[in-house]
Formats: sequence, C-alpha cells, structure tokens
Amino acid sequence: MTRAETTRAETTRAETTRAETTRAETTRAERPAGPLLLGVRHHGPGSARAVRAALDAARPQAVLVEGPPEADALLPLAADERMRPPVALLAHAVDDPGLAAFWPLAAFSPEWIAIRWALEHGVPVRFIDLPAANSLAMTQGNGEGHGDGGAEEDQGADGEEGAEGPAARAPIDPIGVLARTAGYDDPERWWEDVVEHRTRDGEAVDPRAPFAALAEAMTALREVYGDGGHPRDAVREAHMRIQLRKAGKEFGDHIAVVCGAWHVPALGARTTLTADRALLKGLPKVKAELTWVPWSHRRLARHSGYGAGIDSPGWYGHLFDAPDRPIERWMTKVAGLMRDEDRFVSSAHVIEAVRLAETLAAMRGRPLAGLGETTDAIRAVMCEGSDVPLALVQDRLIVGEALGEVPDTAPAVPLQRDLTRQQRTLRLRPEAQERELELDLRKDNDAARSRLLHRLRVLAVGWGEPAAGRASTGTFRESWRLRWEPELYVQVAEAGTWGTTVLSAATAKAGAQTASATSLAEVTALAEQCLLAGLPDALPVVMRALADRAALDSDVGRLADALPALARTLRYGDVRSTDTAALAGVAAGLAERICVGLPPACTGLDADGAAELRGRVDAVHTAIGLLTGAAPANPGPATDTSTDTSTDADTDTSTNADADTSTNANANTNANADTNTNTNADTDTDAGTGTGTGTNADTDGLRGRWTAVLHKLAARDTVAGVIRGRATRLLLDEGRLAEDDAARLMGLALSPGTPPADAAEWIEGFVGGAAGGGMLLVHDERLLGLVDAWLTGVPADRFADVLPLLRRTFSAYEAGVRRTLGELVRRGPSAGGPAATGTGAGAAAPAPGFGPGLDEVRADAVEPVLRLLLGLHNDPGPDGDARSGQAGRAVNVEEPLGATG
Repeated sequence: MTRAETTRAETTRAETTRAETTRAETTRAERPAGPLLLGVRHHGPGSARAVRAALDAARPQAVLVEGPPEADALLPLAADERMRPPVALLAHAVDDPGLAAFWPLAAFSPEWIAIRWALEHGVPVRFIDLPAANSLAMTQGNGEGHGDGGAEEDQGADGEEGAEGPAARAPIDPIGVLARTAGYDDPERWWEDVVEHRTRDGEAVDPRAPFAALAEAMTALREVYGDGGHPRDAVREAHMRIQLRKAGKEFGDHIAVVCGAWHVPALGARTTLTADRALLKGLPKVKAELTWVPWSHRRLARHSGYGAGIDSPGWYGHLFDAPDRPIERWMTKVAGLMRDEDRFVSSAHVIEAVRLAETLAAMRGRPLAGLGETTDAIRAVMCEGSDVPLALVQDRLIVGEALGEVPDTAPAVPLQRDLTRQQRTLRLRPEAQERELELDLRKDNDAARSRLLHRLRVLAVGWGEPAAGRASTGTFRESWRLRWEPELYVQVAEAGTWGTTVLSAATAKAGAQTASATSLAEVTALAEQCLLAGLPDALPVVMRALADRAALDSDVGRLADALPALARTLRYGDVRSTDTAALAGVAAGLAERICVGLPPACTGLDADGAAELRGRVDAVHTAIGLLTGAAPANPGPATDTSTDTSTDADTDTSTNADADTSTNANANTNANADTNTNTNADTDTDAGTGTGTGTNADTDGLRGRWTAVLHKLAARDTVAGVIRGRATRLLLDEGRLAEDDAARLMGLALSPGTPPADAAEWIEGFVGGAAGGGMLLVHDERLLGLVDAWLTGVPADRFADVLPLLRRTFSAYEAGVRRTLGELVRRGPSAGGPAATGTGAGAAAPAPGFGPGLDEVRADAVEPVLRLLLGLHNDPGPDGDARSGQAGRAVNVEEPLGATG
C-alpha cells in the first residue's frame, strides 16, 4: 500500500468515527425527558410493528410491559424455541383454582414483540401492572373484570367481563369514539386505515410519531370521559407509576414502557408517591400461582380479556407475517383452502379477486384493501355469491385454528403434568379444531384413550364428549368429539385439588360424589362412569352405596331411571375385562321390583305423566333386553297371553343356539329345547317367584316376567292410552304378540265407544315416533285400515281435539313413508292386504303394487348374491358341487341363512 492510499484510509476512518459520534450525540439530545411511553392497541399488528421499530431506534436500557409482576420469573421462557404463540399467562388462586385470569399474547401482540425484543438484545424486561394476587382478590370480592389492558377473567362459560352492578356506568370504547369523530361507522375499519394500513411495510419516517399522536388523542379523551367507566384503572395506574419510579432509579430515563394507549396520559401525569401509595393501601390479596399456557386464535376473537376482542386474529396474523403483497398472499391462502375442500378455484379466480378487492378499496377511499374488501371479493369471485363456503373462510382463516405451545419447563400443577404425559404416551394431541375420534376398545391404546377421556369427564374437564358414531351394536366401539380450549387448563387446576394424577383425582372425586349423591339415578350413573373410566378403587364404594339406596328406594320411577345405566354397565364388562357380578345382582333386583310395581304406577296419570312413564317403559324394555344377554329376536307368532300366571319350562343344554318351540295357551307355556350338557328347569309365576338354576334360567325368567307386565299394560283400560299402545307395539316387535291379537287390541282401542282423545293417544303409543311405526302401517294394511276407518269416523266437533296428537305422531315419519301411506289411503286398502295372496279359486285379488304370490324364480336369482355377501358362495350344494352363483339359477336347499351365515 502506498503512502497516499494509507493517508486516504486513515482519513476515511476518522470521518466515519466523527459521523458516528455526531449521530450518537444527536440521538441522545433528541431523547425525550422521562421514559418512552409506547401506547398500543392490544393484539394489533400495526402497533406491534411500530413497537419494534421504536425499540430499534431508541435502544432502551430496560423494557416495562403491562402485566402481572409475579410473572417476571416466567419471562425467560418466552425466548425458548418451543414457546409458540398464541400463549397466555394464567394466574389462579392457590386455595381456589377456579378463581383465575388470563393475559393472552399473540405473535402480533405489541407486548409479545417487546418481550422478545428485550430478551434478544439482553435488555431487562419486567411487568408493571397490578399484581395478580390483588386483581384476583378484587375480582372475587365484587365480580368485576379488568378493563382495557387487564386480564381476562374466567367468570363463566362465555368469559365476558364483569360489571359493578346494574347502575354501573358502561365503559367507553376509545377506538370507537375516535372512529366516530373521524366520520367512520366501523371502529375496526378506522383503525385499519390509520394504523394497520399506514404504510405497506409498516415503517415510518419517525418510529415514535404514531405513539405521540395516539397519546395526544387519548389525553383528549380522558379529559372528557375521565376513567371511561373503568374505576379500577386508577389503582392499576398508581401501581404502574410506582414501578416506573423504581425503574427510573435503577436505569434512569432510558426505559421504554409498552402499555395500553388508554393508560399513557395517566402514566405521564405528575403525581406524588404518597398519593399513589394511598390508592394501593388496603387492597385485598390472595395467594396466586402463575404459568404459561397455550392459547388459541378462536379465544382471541372473543370480546373479553385485553379489551381488544378482535374479530379476525387470523387476518391480523397474516398482516403481521406477510413481508409484502398481503392481499395477493391472502387470496392465495383462501384458494388453497377452497381446493382442499374440493372446490374448483383457479389462478384466474385469485387474480380477479385481488383486482376486485383493490378496486373496492379505491372506490371506498381506503389506503389498502382491508378485510371487508377482501371478503366481498372472495364472496363474489370464489364463492359465487354464496355465504356457505365463505363461512369456512371465516372459521379457518379469518379467525384461524392456531393453538400455541409452551415448553415442558413451564410451571404446572402435578395433575397437568400427568395429563400431558398421558397425552403424549397415547398420541392424543390437544387441538383447537374440533375433531371426531373413533376408538376400538379391543386395542390396548384405544382402550387407554377411552379410560383417560372418561376419567377427565369424572373430573369435569370437558376435553371430549361422547358422540354418536357409525352404526354398530357392539360395545367395543366408541366415538368422541374432541376440542381443546384454553379454559381447560383452569379446569385441570381445579381438579388438581383431588389428586396429583388423573387416576387418583378421578377416584377421589368419584368417592366424594357418591357420598353426596341424593338419588339412586345419580349413584347408578356414577357406577357406570367408574366402570368406563377404569376406577377399580372407587367402584366398591359406589356399589355399596348403590345396593343400600336400591334396597331403600320404593319409587318405581326412580328405579326405572336407574336400571338402564346398570344394564349398559353390564354390557361393558366383557370388552373392558371388568368383574360385574355385583352389578348383575343389583340390576336383577331392580328389574324384579320394577316388574312388580310398574302396572299400578301406570294408572291414573295425566298426559304429561303418561308421556314421561312411556319413556321409562321404553328404557326398561331396552335394559331388560340387555340384562338377558341377547338382542330381541322374532321367533314367530305369539307365545304369551295377557294372563296373570305364566309357566316357563326350560330344558337348557346349550349356551349358543336355541331351537324355540312355543305353544299358545291361556296359561302361557313355553318349551325351549337345546342340545348340550346341562338341564335347567325354571318355573315362574307373575309375582316373580320360581325355582331354577343357571344364568339362562334367571334371564329367561326375567324376560318372561317383563313380557307378562307388558301384557297387563296392554290389556288394562285404566292405563293411559299412550302406554297401552306402546306396550302392544313392544310385544308385537318382540314376537310375543300375534298380528291378529295386535289387530284385535287396536280395534278395541279405536272402537266407537272409546273417546277420540284416548284413541289418538293409543295410536301415538303404537305407531308414534320414528322407530318404524310408519313402516308397520305400510306393510300391514289391516292396521292401516283400522286407523283409516277410525279417523274417518271421528265426529267433526271432536276432530280438532285429536288433530295435534295425530300431527305429532305422523310428522315424525320420513317423507317417503308419509308419501307411501298417502298413496295407500288414496286407493283404499285391499280386502286382504298384501298378506292375502294365493293362487286358489277363492284367493283375493292382489293389492296394487303387490304380486299374486311369491315369484320363486326371481327370488332364487337373488340368492347367489346373498350367499356371496354372507360368505356362503363356496358352500357345497345337494349334489356336492360348489355353488358360485355363476351357473344360472341356484338350487334351494333347506339351509337357513342366519344373521352371520
């Protein structure tokens, strides 16, 4: 290097040094006296960008943020790479975990940006708001929620803020007042125009200029409105000023304060330390614990918490994250969502939607297309004017489904840690989006998932709710509807008072609920929950209480309410490998007492009482079917009558197949012959007495006694019509009543001597509801003819009385069933109905739509397909050849096709 080059280099370095020194001195000279007050709108991406720019320019020595000071120890976790917003600070009272508050933070929240900036630059960061110990105690005292800048109080399912009372002054919305002053009818639109869309890249010439303008506007508002309907703000602001003084002594005036813009005038006011301390004197206090918990965009959209109540957190997050061309990127997201939902959206749609949004913004005088313009463009271009697909965009993108994450090192109650461990072990991740979960309880992992979800239900942690799954008669399938909400962390904290693990907490709570249960139905429900949740230590306690209450309770209604839960519980025993012997004895005793007490309880009832008892009859019928260990079968015509005494003789030598031969007599006698090794004889009377051995005899006797009860209910005129009709229908469906006998009972119920209202009730019980009653009338024209003849014979002055009952009965049928019934009534029932078929000389003419008899050729053509479906297509025929169904007409053999082949 020559001497000239060396001289030029030294000169350049000297000039650079002088320039840097001058800029530093200028920056120090321009720094305002006192702390840098950055008033923001909580969860505002424009405010977040402005805060980051202001902090980069000012380079403060400390950052103070609005929030509970007890959380200062948790701030370093914000720098953990496993911490992903949205998250929230959760504070709850130690002695009352249900008393809780949240401080939510999104990725575009100015407070979150300030915290991350301080941690990245090694600058001390602290919270300066009123301590959570005081705010929780004040909330407990008067039910008042925080105003702008406060925590979100967990005061109910809706999470809305509290109020001081009926006469409390409604708090003002500062943004709304400024928007109306500027001539806007929508505060969100005004805020977007002046803050969010101020510049495309979010940068300004002076990063502190927007904060100064906002502070000036808030000062003017507070001069007019005072505390704006937030009386607690005076106490909070006094505590903030005290913290500012402490930070000023430690760091000087080179500090930055990030708080709600509403508080900026109060923090800049000149007050004395004595006056501020006087406001804080005597505040109530509780012991509180704080931690980080995941939050969700859906929860941010609620109008509570920080006072923002933003309706579009997903949109705001997009504005904050998009480096450029936010509208084009947003339309691309929408197009991707539409394509995922199998809607045709091309690149041309995206281009036209962007053009339309920008045109709408220009016509409306907006600096940039906002959410309103983009939504209108999406509806017109991508949704073809329909709001149905637009609702999907609103739910998935505008609000969003984001659920934050927190690191394992964050403090948590022991119960929460155990729950988190089990969620990971079972691969059952919490998600903000609602989803369906199908479980096969024959698999170990799915069975463990089921137990966990049922234990959480015992603890009142509503993560999952049972749902109606695909049709299945087995007990090994469960369907759940899952959605994780941030409030569940509070519920877990509340449940933590019962134990440190999910199993121990659920066991303890089940035992406590058993001791405090006031009805038999409550205890039976607890027994079912304990079995489903796999609580072996709690089940004996519940069973003792169940046996005691069942022995003392004589009300048939309560017994009927308790039996279904016990019957369902017994079904779960096999698939869950649980001993249910004790439950079986209690259930059998309840069923016997119901059989004895139900007929007298069904007399003298009004309409409401009869409808309620009809539901109980259905529930008991289903329960007894479960207790007998078999689904209802159709053995054929009737084998029982309505006599008070029945004798059942069972010669039982099998555990599976029954060949049931029945005879119809006045004193009902059934003979069931099975071929195997045991012989059981069971003789029963209507009173429920009998002798016998073996489970089959006991269950068959229970079914026989219940059948006798149904016969009594169907035959007694003193029983309400809806119950008599329902009992008749149950007997007919079970094959315990012949079709001729059912027609006879219907004829008696619809005879001219029966009041029309009573007859309508009988019809409602017999064919009412959606349980196949309409199809029964479609396929049995004799019953339809009886109903038609009765209905046409109702006097005109009484028809208006029965019309509501009939409308309620027939409106439950499907449209196709109603249409078919109408066609049958229009043409009139045939003489013999479809059952009257034959080829003899005296055979009745077939009804329209029905053939004269069975077409065996057409019926045989269907058999190969049935055998293929049932896996019987390779069975050998009578000639020893395998039948494949491909060689023309199948050969009929005397081989019954059972339900399983």
